[in-house]
Amino acid sequence: MRTPQRQRGMSIPGMLIIAIMAGFYVMCFVKMVPHYFEYTSVKNIVQTVADEHEPGSTTVGQVRRRIDRLFNTNQIYALKVGDVDIYREKGVTYIDARYEARVPLAWRIDAVMKFDDLLIEAGKPEPR
Repeated sequence: MRTPQRQRGMSIPGMLIIAIMAGFYVMCFVKMVPHYFEYTSVKNIVQTVADEHEPGSTTVGQVRRRIDRLFNTNQIYALKVGDVDIYREKGVTYIDARYEARVPLAWRIDAVMKFDDLLIEAGKPEPR
């Protein structure tokens, strides 16, 4: 039969393992959250430019310049205006700002965040 002293609580190695796991998750959270905030900014910018688009009068160059100005104003660094594809297909203008963000976590371990929902049809207001 074990004595009550040996049955009390968690051991120091057990607490250390839990602290290391919690620290890893906190580190991942701290490194990844800024990219999600930047993604929401990019999504808002692209949606704003798409809503402002006049199909008959706005050119692709004007859309690109507007996105460039808004990226510069909002300090978007993960995505350059050259990485955003703006093209016309069958009379409809599309803004394709899909991208991936790679965050180094530890040594050779990276987290890859893929933001796929940034293909927007310009000139069609999105219900919010």
